[in-house]
Amino acid sequence: MERLIFHVDVNSAFLSWEAAKRVKEGLPDLREIPSVVGGDPKKRTGIVVAKSIPAKKYGIQTGEPMAMALRKCPNLVVVPSDFRLYTENSLAFKAICRDYAPVVESFSIDEVFLDMTGTSLIYPDPIATAHEIKDKIHAELGFTVNVGISTNKLLAKMASDFEKPDKVHTLFPEEIPVKMWPLPIRDLLFLGKASEKRLQDFGIHTIGELAREKESAIQSLLGEKTGHQLYQYARGIDNSPVLAQAEESKGFSVEKTFNDDIVSVEQVLPILLEQCDIVATRMRRKGKKCSCISVTFRTLDFKNRSHQTSLSSATDVTDEIYENARRLFLEFWKGQPLRLIGVALTGLTDESFEQMSLFEDTKKKEQRQKLDAALDAIRMKFGNDKITRASIMNSNTGMGRKAKAQMENETQKRNKTDKKD
Repeated sequence: MERLIFHVDVNSAFLSWEAAKRVKEGLPDLREIPSVVGGDPKKRTGIVVAKSIPAKKYGIQTGEPMAMALRKCPNLVVVPSDFRLYTENSLAFKAICRDYAPVVESFSIDEVFLDMTGTSLIYPDPIATAHEIKDKIHAELGFTVNVGISTNKLLAKMASDFEKPDKVHTLFPEEIPVKMWPLPIRDLLFLGKASEKRLQDFGIHTIGELAREKESAIQSLLGEKTGHQLYQYARGIDNSPVLAQAEESKGFSVEKTFNDDIVSVEQVLPILLEQCDIVATRMRRKGKKCSCISVTFRTLDFKNRSHQTSLSSATDVTDEIYENARRLFLEFWKGQPLRLIGVALTGLTDESFEQMSLFEDTKKKEQRQKLDAALDAIRMKFGNDKITRASIMNSNTGMGRKAKAQMENETQKRNKTDKKD
């Protein structure tokens, strides 16, 4: 049976959600006037998070300083971010999508994949069904979405990125030569700027030119793994399944987005330590150890950078996990302002033994394990917020009050979840 995949993407989500709320209150529609969602223009760190189509006509770009945007358009309407509103709208539109599909994968706060395979008896016309979903979201929630339709996730997402807003597009395999191959190479999903430059220097400027090149040549340019993946994508090949939820057995992760830029190592390290403490605690509760640690951070261009390291021996010790995460971050961060930081533990095992290094300080390791065990016992009995590491508390002054408050709010939310576990 041929697969049928929808990708539903909210048009300019943050601005649309704010606009829909204001229209209900009888205020002007932000989508029809020069407007942006972003930080305080009086602060150096304030940036444009989302923009309206009228604002785009002034040359305003997502990620640019708010002060620059106001110079381009002095009458620009600026509204602050409202993450509670975003969460409510995200849950609402995804609930509508779940009414139509047996399997729904949440790809981000404003995107979902629907696996519509096998629903032809209920929904015989996929395009009509996509319009129905799109129109229902608009009628009930007040904002628009694009829907892409194809036989896999890659093509469905590429289709939803065609002309916006409030559109339904298809990109079936037979349509690839006409709809996808003429596009510039930068439009290929998951192609980074460095790979784009290498391909252009090689003389490849469109997706079609990439698809028609020899795979071995692409692998020579981009590396065996990356070259193979992008070559497959250029030909429309993607076998990844639509997953209702991530499998817990694959790993434990935590990340946090900040309203204000994180700009110094002094701000980052206590956040990293607390995140390592969180994921390590969760992992120990499940009786697991990890052999791979990764650190993710997002810069102002809204691109996530992830770097990972493999361990010679699996561990569940918080301090060991933090030392590796800290080293990873310091190796790869170039000093850019950050808006997101995250830590993930993968390569899980439930083996009770571990291979000790001849050069490892076993006494120090035992002390760390006892410390973790004591902290875990106190948190299980009294709650996660009743005890924390002194190094986190002592470093919180470097985080800034807003960042600290955000981390405290996240801790309170986690307490409720962890008590359920």
